[in-house]
Amino acid sequence: MKGRVFVIGLGLIGGSLALCIQKEHKATIIGFDINSEQARLAKMLGVIDEIAESITAGAINADLIIIAAPVNETKQIIQLLSELPLNPNVIVTDTGSTKTKIVESATSLKEQGITFIGGHPMAGSHKSGVSAAKEILFENAFYLLTPERHIENSKVDQLRNWLKGTNAKFLMISPETHDYLTGIVSHFPHIIAASIVRQTEKLSESESLIPRLTAGGFRDITRIASSSPEMWKDILLNNREILISLLEQWQDEMNGIKALLESENSGAIFKYFKQAKEFRDGLPQKEKGAIPAFYDLFVDVPDYPGVISEITGYLAKENISITNIRILETREDINGVLVISFQSDEDRQRAERCIGIYSSYATSIGF
Repeated sequence: MKGRVFVIGLGLIGGSLALCIQKEHKATIIGFDINSEQARLAKMLGVIDEIAESITAGAINADLIIIAAPVNETKQIIQLLSELPLNPNVIVTDTGSTKTKIVESATSLKEQGITFIGGHPMAGSHKSGVSAAKEILFENAFYLLTPERHIENSKVDQLRNWLKGTNAKFLMISPETHDYLTGIVSHFPHIIAASIVRQTEKLSESESLIPRLTAGGFRDITRIASSSPEMWKDILLNNREILISLLEQWQDEMNGIKALLESENSGAIFKYFKQAKEFRDGLPQKEKGAIPAFYDLFVDVPDYPGVISEITGYLAKENISITNIRILETREDINGVLVISFQSDEDRQRAERCIGIYSSYATSIGF
């Protein structure tokens, strides 16, 4: 397909979508970001072809407009677009984590005869900014589209064609269903992770050892609590009704556990954990979900100066990128455990082979 694609918001998601479209279509990619440095960097990296001086300048003649901005900003941008003389055949879409209120705000575009199709690519990374953009970011991830009933199928097909280069799995659902599902598998877990961290912080005021003991597993199960506070404030407020209902159900769940402990019902406690284990073990392992996955490699390494740079040097030789690296445990005269995180399972497997080839001492186990 040929045409002009205007991407508003040149962060990880907007930049990656631009690269996907660039790979698949002979289109001109125009970009705008409120941070002019991000726009300049996107142009320098070849993520976009042109920088728009304003949203108005970039939107006027566009055939596709992608709004890759926070939820509240997206609603404001939609209102601005509805006041512009846009190409009547343009398709406007977004990448927001909530859909109902965004689609409602797009009524202003519908009144102007402009097609708006809500979108949510369920993929991300532990890096941010346009410099982290990759055309493989959405590969095998679910990409949820929420077209209203009046939207013609040909328009949905056209948008999917534009986004073909993502190699994502497209699902069509209603905005309400979207918010319910993502509330369960993404928004609610972020609340729980943050609440565990907050409770631990309060308890640490009276027990100084707690912060020292929260390394390793505790950090792993709560790491999504490190997400952007500004972003999650907006997401929660835009999905508040569903999250209030989920929190009420969670309170019932915790009261049930409390009752089992009070009654010392060992059989029921065993069954509770057994059912949780069975359900979790049956979840898909290869597919990307609502929360970015970590692909970790645990490497046993001897404790001597330069060992970490030695390991990362092996990975650099094979052009394998890492997203995070930390030492899980090091003691004098005892092997330490180096935890290396990758963006994909393929990179993790390549790294395991690489370290095995170059190193005679490293034994690695990936999770």
